[in-house]
Amino acid sequence: MGPPGQGSRGAAPLAAGAGLLAATLHFAGALKSVPGLAALPIDLTLLAALLLLPVLGLLLLARAWEVRPALAGPLLAAALLLLWLVLAGGWSASRAVLAEKLPQLVLLGPAMLLAGVLVGADGPTLRRFSAAVILIGLTVGAATAWGLLTGQVVLGGAVGADPAKLRVQYQLAGLAIACAAGLAALRAMEARGAVRLGWVLVTLALALAVLLPGGRAALLGLLLAVAGAPAVLLCLRGRPGAALAWLTLAAALGLAGLVALRSMPGADLGLRTLERLFGDPATATPARLILWGEALRWGGLAAPFGLGTGAFTLAAGSGDARALHPHNHALEALAEGGLPGLLLWGAAFGGGVAVALREARRVAPGRVARIAALTLPIALTTMVSTDLGNRMVWFGLGLLLSLAVEARPRGAAEGRRPYV
Repeated sequence: MGPPGQGSRGAAPLAAGAGLLAATLHFAGALKSVPGLAALPIDLTLLAALLLLPVLGLLLLARAWEVRPALAGPLLAAALLLLWLVLAGGWSASRAVLAEKLPQLVLLGPAMLLAGVLVGADGPTLRRFSAAVILIGLTVGAATAWGLLTGQVVLGGAVGADPAKLRVQYQLAGLAIACAAGLAALRAMEARGAVRLGWVLVTLALALAVLLPGGRAALLGLLLAVAGAPAVLLCLRGRPGAALAWLTLAAALGLAGLVALRSMPGADLGLRTLERLFGDPATATPARLILWGEALRWGGLAAPFGLGTGAFTLAAGSGDARALHPHNHALEALAEGGLPGLLLWGAAFGGGVAVALREARRVAPGRVARIAALTLPIALTTMVSTDLGNRMVWFGLGLLLSLAVEARPRGAAEGRRPYV
């Protein structure tokens, strides 16, 4: 077998393919808002999954894998959580939501978790994945701007009129833009000279693009990623003072930018996120607070085993429809899975965060910072928007857990420093 460098060069196309396909699968929901991709004769999610599966199999064979014991706890908790939610479907009153949600949990959840672990553990694949996410964020931002400009926002293949689909469209588009902006800010921190200026401009372009789709959580996720990922990089490089200064600067610039845009007459008419951020009546109770209150109430009434998977909307009086789920994973696990569901959710996802924090100083700072940029917006979305059936959340958990896994070219010297 040749030297490690030669093996790494030979595996470059494999890493590039895995990174691009994984990014496409992860953000397929956002890419479906791009006009050309929306017209594909096959669903983009299915196409990306079918192509990614054999590539990840080859990646498994091409690398030597080191798995640390810290991975066992969260993986066991995740498996038990899925098993419990399957059992909880037995006493659920739902039929429509259960039939839609349960296959996503049982089939897509574990597959996306494993994909996240493999992508995050292999340095070259993670770099290609990150580059693809930046490209996806720019593409989605440009497509959203064009759609709003021409009045033809495309929603997963249909131009028109379903408000629920429109809401999902701007949420997914905003999430893709937020993750891309965090990665671009990280590249700006790593670059030098004119290249740094180029990445700063890309970050600013993405920050402007996130104001178009109308998602407030996406805006907050972008600010969190742009501030947090470079700060993680600086901290792990032994510069906590610089990390604190960057956090302060990013917060100040973000606030100043919002104030400046708010003061411009008519700005919120073209930037739908500003309209949603500042335009809601101050006396109105946010819908999320109502849903959170209902989830807490039914979590108590249905204790200790919960309402059953997918049954929250029926209990809350919203019918057997998925749109008005609790919009918070912890409350969803409590209301539908009871105390066992909440404890297992905390052990799986809280355990993933604990593993990431514990292993962060054992791997390359750039790798940790990239995973932070990719997971911070998703973590926010987990607590304010999506439900447990969302595959992106499980992929994000896999990225966190990947910090306890190391992939090296076969034949590489033992003890070699993990690559970024």
